[in-house]
Amino acid sequence: MTIHTQLNDGTPVCIRRVNRADEARLREGIARLSPQSRYLRFFSGMREAPPQVLRALSSPDGHNHLAWGALRSDLPETPALGVVHAFRDKDDIEAAEFSVAVVDDYHGRGLARLLTAVLLLDCAREGYEHFTVHVLPENRPALALARSLGAKSMGYEGGVTEMAIDIEDALASLRAELDVPGLAAVFEQFGDEPLGDGASGG
Repeated sequence: MTIHTQLNDGTPVCIRRVNRADEARLREGIARLSPQSRYLRFFSGMREAPPQVLRALSSPDGHNHLAWGALRSDLPETPALGVVHAFRDKDDIEAAEFSVAVVDDYHGRGLARLLTAVLLLDCAREGYEHFTVHVLPENRPALALARSLGAKSMGYEGGVTEMAIDIEDALASLRAELDVPGLAAVFEQFGDEPLGDGASGG
């Protein structure tokens, strides 16, 4: 499945499942992150991901590891713009560790929200019920995204904030954002209808 949608500024993007052929794209995308963005995503100052990490990130099985990537669809080289992952918790099959990364040039343009919406829809189909998110306190955009999806704080350990997101609640919040064309396109192409004007918001 490939979802064609747009960022908040109208930039066309496509979002599709990550596969093993994307390992080089993932390596290039991580290299394009600023040192600060790499630190906020990986909690490390590494300049590039180790080979075993790249293999793991580019090897989703569609069940215990789900991953989607966004590409700029109007450029011939279709550069990678961002990626989102869910790794099933081995102790709780209804939970997954969630992470999202977007290259710096595309921060603040709604891409993380689009990627998250696709992943939430995919996870709901796979029987997941909630996400666990580990975020550094200084990562304000990630905290804002999580809170907008109804995340609840689960504690703070080792300098990292742990939060929990209920997948159905998060999807309900996103479905209600009818004024975001990119999100509406995601729900429509995934076969999931957003809330209509007559729906009750409580």
